[in-house]
Amino acid sequence: MVEPACGSKIEYPIRINRFLALKNVCSRREADELVARGAVFINGKKAAIGDKVVKGDTVEVEAGAQTKKQACFAYNKPEGEEISNSQKKIEDVFPVGGLDKNSRGLVIFTNNGRIASRLLDQQQQYEREYVVSTDKSITNTFLKAMSHGVQLEDVKTRPAEVKKKSDTAFRIIMFEEKKHEIRRMCANLGWTAVDISRVRIANICLGNLAAGAFREIKGKELADFLDSIGVKRHQNVFRAL
Repeated sequence: MVEPACGSKIEYPIRINRFLALKNVCSRREADELVARGAVFINGKKAAIGDKVVKGDTVEVEAGAQTKKQACFAYNKPEGEEISNSQKKIEDVFPVGGLDKNSRGLVIFTNNGRIASRLLDQQQQYEREYVVSTDKSITNTFLKAMSHGVQLEDVKTRPAEVKKKSDTAFRIIMFEEKKHEIRRMCANLGWTAVDISRVRIANICLGNLAAGAFREIKGKELADFLDSIGVKRHQNVFRAL
């Protein structure tokens, strides 16, 4: 059995599209498309849009059923570019977990609702790695505070892996991604982040991808990526327990 997305506990009865979304099969809209195509069965009977799943039911999605060709790309967003303008460069996909205008680096683009929901779920423990340059020399006190978590106005950040890269630069591996989080953390400690570059999301690395360029994520890299963020690729029978 596949665990519900986002740590959600399923309460029955539940609409079939929400059930499949919580099982990380697809988004609700995509689930409705699968149901309309006759690719979803409840207890061996073809499901209809709006059908509900009750405890003890068996739900099956036809093996290989897809609502559309799945696409996933890595993009190197340049500093100063709005993510909305980045989206105009490639059709039929959207950015997930974009960077602010003054940050640069890796952004994932996809048309897969399951990938989007997992990447945007703050409870998911996958790594995001950044290289950050600051306005003054980095101290051991600063590194320790960044790694243990910094108290911001509204929340304390989670512990992170932090390593000094040079006198005024450090690497940080985080397991969450709140708005302007790194900038706010640095400012709280008395430093200014003058350059932020995201270089990795889970196993997807920026590498030598040129600024403003895309590359497709496919093959083993894509398979490992889906596994690391908890998107199941082959499961098609589910018990409502």
